[in-house]
Amino acid sequence: MINTESKSAIKLLKKLIKTPSFSNQEKDVVHILESWFIENTIIYERHLNNLWAENKYFDRDKPTILLNSHHDTVKPNKSFTLDPFNPIEKDQKIFGLGSNDAGGSLVSLLYLFKSMYLNENMNYNFVIACTAEEEIAGKNGIKSIIKKIPKIDFGIIGEPTSMKLSIAERGLIVFDATIKGKPGHAAHENKDNAIEKLPNILNWFNQIKFDRVSELLGPVKTTITQINAGYQHNVIPSEVKIVIDVRINELYDIKEINDLFLKECPCEIKPRSLNLKSSSINPNHKIVKSANFLGIQCYGSPTLSDQALLNFPSVKIGPGDSKRSHSADEFIYVEEITEGIEVYKKLLNKII
Repeated sequence: MINTESKSAIKLLKKLIKTPSFSNQEKDVVHILESWFIENTIIYERHLNNLWAENKYFDRDKPTILLNSHHDTVKPNKSFTLDPFNPIEKDQKIFGLGSNDAGGSLVSLLYLFKSMYLNENMNYNFVIACTAEEEIAGKNGIKSIIKKIPKIDFGIIGEPTSMKLSIAERGLIVFDATIKGKPGHAAHENKDNAIEKLPNILNWFNQIKFDRVSELLGPVKTTITQINAGYQHNVIPSEVKIVIDVRINELYDIKEINDLFLKECPCEIKPRSLNLKSSSINPNHKIVKSANFLGIQCYGSPTLSDQALLNFPSVKIGPGDSKRSHSADEFIYVEEITEGIEVYKKLLNKII
């Protein structure tokens, strides 16, 4: 049964879908969100394309919970058969780009926040943040407002998890590696051919092992994702370029992994960034205990979110399914929006 609150949330979601909001191009969708805050008489602040608001009776002496999700999207892939910006409702589904990732979570958190905005005598303060550039881990997203919002004690990050609670999340380092060799004409012998060195280098990456295996996230995972070399059939190239995707569990510090690769790798290697660290929360934390009481499944997430950029404990939970994210004809079930709002409320009612 879709209640009035859920209907309003779905109406807002459809407005968001209609408005292209690619990373770095979120200005128009921010106007829609600003209008929502104004219509609901909620005082908000803005920095760049990020909006946030505090509950009306915010008390600096109380701990604070961050409710956060993002409003940017990737660009639609070429396999879409439907208009990605037309929020069609069919077969109890709402289709459209960003419906699942992470529009459903965003509107559910907004209506959760609205339901608590005027509450007095809560044990916690709440800050809702609607942020940009999550899909590219950009500097002008959540990272740009951390020092502007109140001090946060822990966060709830809205992403499609089928309303399971992610209590750990993999970090990421993307490495660019270069195999050097001697360029030359293909007709002549060359004992320093960069391409011919490739099998041994790939074997090194495939065999590298890390001792600490997480119960939630498993081992550190290393994957070759790109190889590029050469430009002409009769020219031996001077180098081979490789891209390596390394997914880090919560038992390793990101610097520790980086130092190992820089020291041991048999070719030149350089990280693109050391910002996307793994994260986890104490299993005895109040929010985890609340989930356990409600029978909500806790797990470790292989996918990256804005949690990687936070300096305080957080969990990830939201309506929708991660496997639908970035897919053709992306959708979210109507009932998932209702479930999202209700489960968020039940999860927090145990602690507030």
